Amino acid sequence: MLNFDEERYLGIQGGAVQLATGIRSALEKEFADGLENIFFAGAGGVNFLMQPAARLLQTKSTFPTYVEMAAELVNSGNQHLGPKSLVVFPTVSGTTKEALAALAYVRGKGARVLTLTAKADTPLAEQADINFTNFCADDTSSENFYLQSLLIALSIMSIRGEIDDFERIVSELAQLPAQLIEVKRTFEPRAESFANEVKDEQHHIMTGAGGVWFEAWYYGMCILEEMQWIWTRPVHASDFFHGTLELLEEDTSVWLIKGEDEQRPLADRVERFATTVTKKLRVFDSKEFALEGISDDVRALISPVVIAAAFERLSMHLQVVRDHPLTTRRYYKKGNF
Repeated sequence: MLNFDEERYLGIQGGAVQLATGIRSALEKEFADGLENIFFAGAGGVNFLMQPAARLLQTKSTFPTYVEMAAELVNSGNQHLGPKSLVVFPTVSGTTKEALAALAYVRGKGARVLTLTAKADTPLAEQADINFTNFCADDTSSENFYLQSLLIALSIMSIRGEIDDFERIVSELAQLPAQLIEVKRTFEPRAESFANEVKDEQHHIMTGAGGVWFEAWYYGMCILEEMQWIWTRPVHASDFFHGTLELLEEDTSVWLIKGEDEQRPLADRVERFATTVTKKLRVFDSKEFALEGISDDVRALISPVVIAAAFERLSMHLQVVRDHPLTTRRYYKKGNF
């Protein structure tokens, strides 16, 4: 596979899954101390990676769960934030200024802070009440943070007696890193051919529903826009029929991301309509990958992880065929704004 180190990848994603015991133990202590709610409050793309787990809690648990943009939280506050709150900040760099400002703000409200970082010797790691460090970089961070936040959600539900198969799910997740390599291997030929197909296209609509919607949103903003300077229009599949459908013409590029949770019918509806208009409907479906040893209920939870693993292969090929390295920026981290 192009520019891919299997051992490195196994180590990073295996490290994420191995945090299961520590995450659960830390949360047990928080609940013993009277924890009343949880906030996911990242800045930028990593905030999207927390949201499948947050939605799991919001829809399958009665535990109060909030999602905030770090910068907005500082500006507006939240009446539910207080000494019995736990605020989760994910970060690759550990130095994101919006997250640091939000960390100081929530600490000022008496809340406790849990950070998920790629390095231990960074401000966001050192200033947290609880920190879990697992090395990752841009090419591995999506799966890493999806998995860690999922473990937070599952731990909360298990502690509260809302699921009774935490150990079984974690044992299946332990098999996932090796299965994700097979996802990449399977997707590699399509990644190469698709990169060549779209290398000169500038506008795309990206859509999905359920957990994979956040991957569509993330990939459009953080990879195609930030790292490839390609215009995208992320729109949730349920909103597709409230405006975006009017943009479709015969040559409109639509990327439809399909997962395996209960929101899949929303993606099916987009597919049925889009095929009647455009010749450039591009469907990416987590169901196409084998994932040996992973049960259907766990597959539904990890669909965004699977798509992220596949799309990393596409990113590698895009930077080659477009002669645009993923690290090339015009403005990001180059100015003080």
